[in-house]
Amino acid sequence: MASLADKTLFISGASRGIGKAIALRAARDGANIVIAAKTAVANPKLPGTIHDAAAEIEAAGGAALPLVVDIRFEDQVYGAVAQAVARFGGIDILVNNASAIGLTGTLETPMKRFDLMMGVNLRGTFLCSQACLPHLKKAANPHILTLSPPLDMRPEWFAPHVAYTIAKYGMSQCVLGMAEEFRADGIAVNALWPRTIIATAALQVIPGAEPERGRTPAIMADAAWHVLTRDSRATSGNFFIDDEVLASAGITDLSAYAVQPGAALKHDLFLD
Repeated sequence: MASLADKTLFISGASRGIGKAIALRAARDGANIVIAAKTAVANPKLPGTIHDAAAEIEAAGGAALPLVVDIRFEDQVYGAVAQAVARFGGIDILVNNASAIGLTGTLETPMKRFDLMMGVNLRGTFLCSQACLPHLKKAANPHILTLSPPLDMRPEWFAPHVAYTIAKYGMSQCVLGMAEEFRADGIAVNALWPRTIIATAALQVIPGAEPERGRTPAIMADAAWHVLTRDSRATSGNFFIDDEVLASAGITDLSAYAVQPGAALKHDLFLD
């Protein structure tokens, strides 16, 4: 039976939301989780710290290594990877989950926010991948899973928030390129994106987000698990959608993931 037992996952932004849900799902198998995130002290506006996540991961049956990491900075990422390898002996899976959002038009986007989105989303994804790849090459079934959308260059996905779209599509372009670059090494590089909005703490601070019309992070965690337990040499270069992954595994009743049963679901960005 497929399992992530004894696998070591390096997950950016795993202190809350989808990243933590993926960590907890892997922990139930007995996986080792490296929590690479910035929050070490609780923030009343955005609950969840690396230490809270570590306690939950260990309670679920996994081993946790909580590390304060800002993935925009090379020394912090490489330092965290070195600590992960020293603690667990290697890295089997990288989950590029950390992301900054800003759904504003060109004139309304401060350059500070622009730089944050490019630094976390695009640069952070590239940097974490670069730092983990030498260790992934040594793993038995190595995966990189990036939480980014399918590439669709229609203007309608750019016009409302040019900067954010560039940052997220930059993550997807890393998937497109690295999947081919490292195919011969047997490293799976894939993207995963939700069909509907996902009700996370971060969503609560976006005006008009309507989290009650979304699904819980558990659907992304379960979809990620099904991707990460596949043969890496046969599963690369895909832009997966959560419900399609579950359907391919025979799971078609998704009612348990609804935040508000019976509510009309709201599609996430970048999907028709």
